[in-house]
Amino acid sequence: MHRRSFLTTASVGGVAAAAGATLAAPAIAQEAPTINWRVASSFPKSLDTIYGGGEEIAQRLKEASDGKFNIQVFAAGEIVPGLDAINAAGDGTVECAHSVGYYNWGKDPAFACGADLPFTFSARAKAAYNYHGGGIDQFNQFLETVNLVAFPAGNTGVQMGGWYRKEVNTLADMQGLKMRISGLAGRVVEKLGVVPQQIAGGDIYPSLEKGTIDAAEWVGPYDDNKLGFQKVAPYYYYPGFWEGGPTVSFFVNKAKYDELPDSYKALLRTCCQAADQNMLAKYDFKNPTALKELAASGAQLRSFSEEIMNAAFEAANEVYAELSAENEHFKRQYEAQLQFRDDWYLYNQTAEYTFDTFMMIQQRNGKLAPEQG
Repeated sequence: MHRRSFLTTASVGGVAAAAGATLAAPAIAQEAPTINWRVASSFPKSLDTIYGGGEEIAQRLKEASDGKFNIQVFAAGEIVPGLDAINAAGDGTVECAHSVGYYNWGKDPAFACGADLPFTFSARAKAAYNYHGGGIDQFNQFLETVNLVAFPAGNTGVQMGGWYRKEVNTLADMQGLKMRISGLAGRVVEKLGVVPQQIAGGDIYPSLEKGTIDAAEWVGPYDDNKLGFQKVAPYYYYPGFWEGGPTVSFFVNKAKYDELPDSYKALLRTCCQAADQNMLAKYDFKNPTALKELAASGAQLRSFSEEIMNAAFEAANEVYAELSAENEHFKRQYEAQLQFRDDWYLYNQTAEYTFDTFMMIQQRNGKLAPEQG
């Protein structure tokens, strides 16, 4: 009995010892290198919600990798100007960028398709298209030609239509209007008679104050509230039809991305998707309070007239036809979006639209606020 017990114990111990020798550390730990990347953001630190998306990705990656996958976020201007962030990632100046594709409109209009096109999607529709309609793959097929890969990493939701020194009720009011707006949106409103102006964020307020420009678009209530535009251009219009659901992306140098272990690639995609959804939730939470504060401090809310909206819609379609005729990468991505857009707005007229409309009526009737005791 003692001999058999000894042999059994020895055998088990021998196997365990051998296993310990060959499996001293999990395979995943052995394959997890230490990565230190730099991220060029297109945003200043003062825009804590949109700039903060890059920092959130960095924090999530660090925590999930036990400190092995590290990215340091640099605000606009710290390494390169904000509008050069995407190019810096592509040419290897930095490993990645947190930016919006339409900032690279001038380099290639196809960049705008990965961000937002006027009169296409809301943020929720854009997420459906990106994650289940092939939107991410469509964009990356183009980005591969410029040594980049990108994943959605934030969304502001439908933006506001901007700040105006005077009311704009008709198309005639748009003629000759000098407006801070750029890229694809600038090309669209130019067809309405607007004179697009490209002005850095820090120069918008003094330009409005001096009358150098007549109007300016920025983001939405939370970010706009910090800049005090209502003091110099009190008319606050909506919606920003050129940005119904702008995707902020995390652009990575393609060669650097390809060097990552598969586990790190999966981790990066997961962290980006978390930040993508969380940024929208933050804006949705912060904007209602900010809008009330803006109204209390002098902002006068106005909706664009149906005349202006219809004319802008037709102008956008003209621009898309022009770009599709001259740019195959733009055409392919735009047409892919159209396949989902029609079905989305057909569906959205049922439960979503009806529920929201009913609740808005209750809000206007004063039935949603808690009763004061």
